[in-house]
Amino acid sequence: MAFTAKKFITSSFFGFTLLVALVAFLLKFNSSQKLFTFEKLALYNGTDDSLPILLGILGSVFDVTKGKSHYGAGGGYNHFAGRDASRAFVSGNFTGDGLTDSLRGLSSTEVHSVVGWRDFYFRSYKFVGRLVGRYYDSQGNPTKYLKGAEAKAARGAQLMEKQREMEAKQPSCNSRWSQDDGGEVWCDNGFPRLVQRPLEIALTGKMSKRCACYNEDQLGQPGLEVYSGCDYLAKRCRV
Repeated sequence: MAFTAKKFITSSFFGFTLLVALVAFLLKFNSSQKLFTFEKLALYNGTDDSLPILLGILGSVFDVTKGKSHYGAGGGYNHFAGRDASRAFVSGNFTGDGLTDSLRGLSSTEVHSVVGWRDFYFRSYKFVGRLVGRYYDSQGNPTKYLKGAEAKAARGAQLMEKQREMEAKQPSCNSRWSQDDGGEVWCDNGFPRLVQRPLEIALTGKMSKRCACYNEDQLGQPGLEVYSGCDYLAKRCRV
């Protein structure tokens, strides 16, 4: 379709205007971000009311002052303020060596969870800069450790999706538990069996089993375990 000169000029001007606006935005965005040292970040731990409360995760620093009741002095999450304690987001260890940014030894699903927490802070709080150290260099560029963590998290996401697809082919048991009666599993269709989760070692570094329902003609498959004390063709088992 042919364009008139007027339309071409208008189109070109509109495109140029958008480009200028984009460049201005990027310059403003980049100039507003700060680089923090560990010592500088530690000042923003919620003990000084004249300063914002900041926390780091995977080297990204966020202003969490709007959550002061949680992150300020005496708050339940104050151990995260003024530092990068990435590991503690999944380990639950909020003391001593647990408050570290090292993800060494964590499984791919655990690293995926840490990345998920970082994404939560991007969505929920203001990003204010980067912490120079393990995940960003002195110029604010990502290090091999950040790239490695993100790659491991991506592998974890792929494995979890693959495991979901595999387990969807064999329905899980129903289950319930109460303090008085203990636990019970049952199948509306089929018979409950314990079965290994083959991807679990890659995901968590540990072996685990799940309860799945199998038809009678499937019960001869290798690797299926009858619950202790449960009849071979029972539809309900105490656990």
